[in-house]
Amino acid sequence: MFRMRTILMIAALALGLAACANNSSSSAGGNPYGGGGATSPPATMGAAAIHAAKVPGVGTVLTNGDGMTLYLFEADTGTTSTCTGSCAQSWPPVTTSGNATATMGASSSMLGTTTRDDGTTQVTYNGHPLYTYAGDTSSGTASGQGINAYGALWYVLNTSGDAVKGSGGGGGGNSGYGSGGYG
Repeated sequence: MFRMRTILMIAALALGLAACANNSSSSAGGNPYGGGGATSPPATMGAAAIHAAKVPGVGTVLTNGDGMTLYLFEADTGTTSTCTGSCAQSWPPVTTSGNATATMGASSSMLGTTTRDDGTTQVTYNGHPLYTYAGDTSSGTASGQGINAYGALWYVLNTSGDAVKGSGGGGGGNSGYGSGGYG
C-alpha cells in the first residue's frame, strides 16, 4: 500500500512539474507558472485581473486573467496565507503589482490584498487569499477542487466569495501533495 501511494505521489508531482515546464510565461493575471524561483510566487507585470467563468463540474467560479480557476485554502487564517514553500509551488498565489481589477461577473467590492511573508502582494476575494493550482494545465479546469493537501482542503470560489463544496471537479480526497505540512 505504501509503495503504491509513493508511486502515485511521484506521478502527481511529475505532472505538476511538467505543467510548470510547459508554460513559462508570466502575465498580469497572476499566471501560476511564470517567473520566480523555486520557492517564490510567480512574478507579475501589473495588476491582476479577476473574472468569473463557467467551469465544468463546479459552475460559475472565479478565474484569473488567463482563465485559470482560482482556489481558497481552508488552512488560511483570515487574509493571512499559510501556503508557502512547496505548497506555493503546487498552489501558486495570485499576486499583483498594482490594483487588482474585477470584471466579467466578479465583484470589485470583494477584492483586496494581503502582504505575504516574502513581501509580495497577494490578491484576496471576500477575505480569502487566492491561488491557482499547478495541476490545472488549461483554462476551464478545476482539478484541484476538494483536494486535501498541505493540511487542509482546497476549494474553488463562487462570485459571492464562498467555497464551492458540493461539486467535485478533480482529485478529491488526499492527492498525496504535501500531506505533512505547510512548506
